[in-house]
Amino acid sequence: MTSDGDKRVLFVVTSHGQLGDTGKPTGYFLPEVSHPHRILVNKGCTIDFVSPEGGSPPMDPVSAEAMDDISRAFLAHESWRASLDNSLRPDQVDPDRYDGVFYAGGHGTMWDFPDNEPLAEIASSIYTRGGVVAAVCHGPAGLVNVRIGDEYLANGRTMACFTNQEETAVALADVVPFLLEDRLRERGAIIIPAAPFQPQVVTSGRVVTGQNPASAEGVGLAMVKLLGA
Repeated sequence: MTSDGDKRVLFVVTSHGQLGDTGKPTGYFLPEVSHPHRILVNKGCTIDFVSPEGGSPPMDPVSAEAMDDISRAFLAHESWRASLDNSLRPDQVDPDRYDGVFYAGGHGTMWDFPDNEPLAEIASSIYTRGGVVAAVCHGPAGLVNVRIGDEYLANGRTMACFTNQEETAVALADVVPFLLEDRLRERGAIIIPAAPFQPQVVTSGRVVTGQNPASAEGVGLAMVKLLGA
């Protein structure tokens, strides 16, 4: 892990750009990248990006429809955008370099995060060495199969994620391959929901999870606190 004052965090984004059989595009949700990124960078953290397939990950076009100043600044920053557009493959990542890992959301994550064993091993390694594991919205799909020893990371933890109620509200409960709230509960998590689309950040030890896009900044702030950045 890096020395104090020089924290390095790995951002995980989806490579999946199709919303089931709907013919509609999806991908990572921009503010769920840009908002935590701003918080962490402003505290001196170095951010690298990884995706299941590496290279340029797809952005959910819905997430750019009402772009705020934070997202606009992220996209306009050449080195930040280049880092995202040239994301690493999991086999190019050395977990020992990182103090934390953050799984950004977006519906695409529901297809390519859960069963990606190399990503799960990266998160497990970072956590086991004392690092922070975080995720927001659909990003916790990347945590459903992460194990620490023989136990699921989620087992016995209080967590937040995009809820069944929210999935129904956006009319995608029958499109996603599973309901994230249900799967995390199956893994032993105790889900602490807020009202639909309201901010909710839950910290359980060195694991931070947020419920929805409105929670992304709060997840970044909670990570800063745990990282001591």
